[in-house]
Amino acid sequence: MDKFSSHLKNILHGFFLAIGTTIAEPSTILPLIVNYFGGSSMLVGFFAALLRGGAVIVQLFAAFHAQSYKRMMPYLRRIFFVRFFSWFLIGVAILLFGENYPNLTLASIGFGLFLFSFSAGFAAIYFREIMAKIFSHKFRGKTMAYRQFFSAVGGLISGALAAWILESFEAPQSYGYLFVISSFIMALGYIAFALVDEPEKEEVSKRESSFKKFLQNSLSILKADKNFQTQVTTFFLAYGYLIALPFIILDAQQKINLDGVAIGSLITTQMVGAMLSNFLWGNLSGNGRNIAVAKVAISLQIVAILLAFVASSLYAYMLIFFLVGASMDGNRIASSNLILKLAPADKRPVYIALQMNIVSLGMFFSIIGGVVLHYTNYTLLYSLATGVLLAALFLSFRLTEGKTEA
Repeated sequence: MDKFSSHLKNILHGFFLAIGTTIAEPSTILPLIVNYFGGSSMLVGFFAALLRGGAVIVQLFAAFHAQSYKRMMPYLRRIFFVRFFSWFLIGVAILLFGENYPNLTLASIGFGLFLFSFSAGFAAIYFREIMAKIFSHKFRGKTMAYRQFFSAVGGLISGALAAWILESFEAPQSYGYLFVISSFIMALGYIAFALVDEPEKEEVSKRESSFKKFLQNSLSILKADKNFQTQVTTFFLAYGYLIALPFIILDAQQKINLDGVAIGSLITTQMVGAMLSNFLWGNLSGNGRNIAVAKVAISLQIVAILLAFVASSLYAYMLIFFLVGASMDGNRIASSNLILKLAPADKRPVYIALQMNIVSLGMFFSIIGGVVLHYTNYTLLYSLATGVLLAALFLSFRLTEGKTEA
């Protein structure tokens, strides 16, 4: 465990993947693209949810099969190809159809986002299982902090690249170039992680006779583990910030001038927040204080949404996205490490899939936000998001670190 080569490949995967996916960041560029082609606030919310949460429906099915796999990498490599292809397809569709066929363009974007996110449902199970096999619990927190630090660096590069492309080319061609170029950049990350030396797993579970039986057993696990229930509910509600986040950029567009440079600066600021925060998250997680990471991260989300009530300048919105970037990475580290510590080795894919399935439903909060904004206003939107996050913060005080893992 804890090989430097695996550590480096994990970092490279996160770095190049961040450059690629930040091009269509759901809180900045994606809403502007959807809005450009005539999409409503509800469609913005739906697409943001699709990119983040399309994986939900397949994770338990992936875990049903994965619990009996001794090696995950052969399956993960296939998923990497599907994700590359779907991202590349979005860019090609925008360049081919563009504003001449806006409905077809939006449909193509939706299909590509679904395929990209759907395949992530399998990838997430395989990836976390591999991470649990190649890194010890304490080192895993450190390597994920390093990964997220360099992912944020990649996001900075992505922000600068996006700003340059948006300024150099007219829409919608610029949007198409964003996806095409970034698909090849993220492919470098896929290749890096695909070369990880994965050990064979000794503790595997015998697969149930049917998927229905598997679901029944999974539900029994959830009902029997109170600590698991608290953890799942906390991180589900922690996605409450997504009720408001995809629409903050649209609110800003109405209040201030958002050109390509301004949009790029917001992306960059979000990545700086993520990058710098990982010094804190890595230190806390490395010392076994993952619960503290969750509490601080959720608190930062609350502050960011409260600032959105009064923001009226580019600098104010930069601060909001800085806090969002920091909090997202914090929650990611806390939820990932806590579940890997809580879950028994033989049932780890099931625990991971259960948590990701339930928690990932929170990624669809942006759909609720789109409906709320469509029929009401930003004040109610921000108020609802704040209320949900306060509930998550309250529950975070009931989290436990689980059993000790080597």
